[in-house]
Amino acid sequence: MPGTFGGAPALTTRRGRTRPAGRGHAEEGFFRLGAVIAVVALIVAGGLIWVWTKGSVGVLPVRPHCTATTDGAPGELTPEQTGNAAIITAVAVRRGLPARAASIGIATALQESKLRNIEYGDRDSLGLFQQRPSQGWGTPEEILDPVYATNAFFDVLIKIDGYENLPITEVAQEVQKSAYPDAYARHEPQARIFASALTGFSPGALTCTLSTTDGERAEAGQDGMTPRASAVAAAAARETGRSGTAGGADGDQVQFTLAGRDGLRLSWSLAEWAVARADALDIVAVQVDGKRWRRDRPGEGWTAVENGPATGTVVVSVANG
Repeated sequence: MPGTFGGAPALTTRRGRTRPAGRGHAEEGFFRLGAVIAVVALIVAGGLIWVWTKGSVGVLPVRPHCTATTDGAPGELTPEQTGNAAIITAVAVRRGLPARAASIGIATALQESKLRNIEYGDRDSLGLFQQRPSQGWGTPEEILDPVYATNAFFDVLIKIDGYENLPITEVAQEVQKSAYPDAYARHEPQARIFASALTGFSPGALTCTLSTTDGERAEAGQDGMTPRASAVAAAAARETGRSGTAGGADGDQVQFTLAGRDGLRLSWSLAEWAVARADALDIVAVQVDGKRWRRDRPGEGWTAVENGPATGTVVVSVANG
């Protein structure tokens, strides 16, 4: 019968063609389903991006990282990079150098090694600053020691007249003799942010989101500390020059007391060093100046705590079981 298709009335298009009744509705349904799927996919993708950027969901860490924010400007590094930035800064603070020295050191290491203590490089270059044994920087073993390498870097830096006020490209080039001197400048903003936090001039600016840590429960040794607490005390003594004493009923805390005019700032410097080194040293909590950072509460940063340690005192807790 004219005007039918398979016994069903046919619809006439604008060009006079016919199509079966109901097919247009089916196509519209498919289009709508596809649109819904696309929207859902965008929502899921957006959620994943948000979670990845934030680094955690509730108390569940998703992406280990450390952030520092000073004057509204944020910076982000991996836990490994942050730990090395903390060592560089700790050496600068221990030597009584200005925060500018720490900024220069961090920026230089970001350019030379991406702030990683690598065992390779151009020709015989090694370590954080890619120093060369053949150029008199030390033995390979010494250069691969971040504390030694940082001291060697600062030994040269402090001999440059006016280094505190010179452009970082000029200062770093004077120390490093790099083929790409202009590259140091791009790392200066981030280096300043982390140096400000780690020197204690920006209290509570540094926080880390880290994977959980566990292990067998350990008893305190003759020093009153568990092995992990002893490791923290040893690292602090070598890197920051600060001596810690045993704390906590189970010996899983290390307590530091800093006095004097700069005691509060230096206590924050030490506390943020502990957060920065938490991944490598199995640190789970740090308390200072009425604030506390907890590894099991990623995203919270530094929160107020009642009955905390006295002003100028830093308490570092390690995992135990």
